[in-house]
Amino acid sequence: MKPITKSIRPWLFACAMPLLAAASLAQAEAPAITMYKDPNCGCCSKWAEHMRAAGFEVHEVHSAQMGRVKQQLGIPEALSSCHTARIGRYLVEGHVPAADVKRLLAEQPDVAGLSAPGMPAGSPGMEGPYPAQRYEVVSFERSGGATVFARH
Repeated sequence: MKPITKSIRPWLFACAMPLLAAASLAQAEAPAITMYKDPNCGCCSKWAEHMRAAGFEVHEVHSAQMGRVKQQLGIPEALSSCHTARIGRYLVEGHVPAADVKRLLAEQPDVAGLSAPGMPAGSPGMEGPYPAQRYEVVSFERSGGATVFARH
C-alpha cells in the first residue's frame, strides 16, 4: 500500500496549478494604480481601500499641490474631484467605483479616462450617515469632451 502523502501529491499539484494560474491572470488584469492625493484627505484613502478590496494594488502619492498635478495630467477643470489616479494609460478622477474602472480596462475605449466629478455622497470613499445621491461617471478626452460612462 502506498503512503497517502505520495498518492495525494499529484492530485494536489493538478488542483493547485489552475488556481495559481487564475490568481496570476487576475493580477495581470488589474494593473497598479498610482493615486495622487492631498495628505490630509481621508476620503481619498477610503477610495484607495475600496480599490484594494476590488483587487487593485494602489500606491498613494501625497501632494499639497493637487491643482498642479491635475493640470499636468490634463484633468479638465469641470471634471475635477479631490484625488487623481493613473492606471495603465488611463486617468481616474475622483470617487469612481472599482467596477467602472474594471469595465474601462476590459473595454479599452479610446479616452483619456474616467471621472466622478465633485465628491458625490455615497460614492466609494464618500459613504456616510447622509443619503447617497445619484451621480454619473463620465469618460473624457484630453480635448475636454465627456460622455456618460455609468450612472449610479
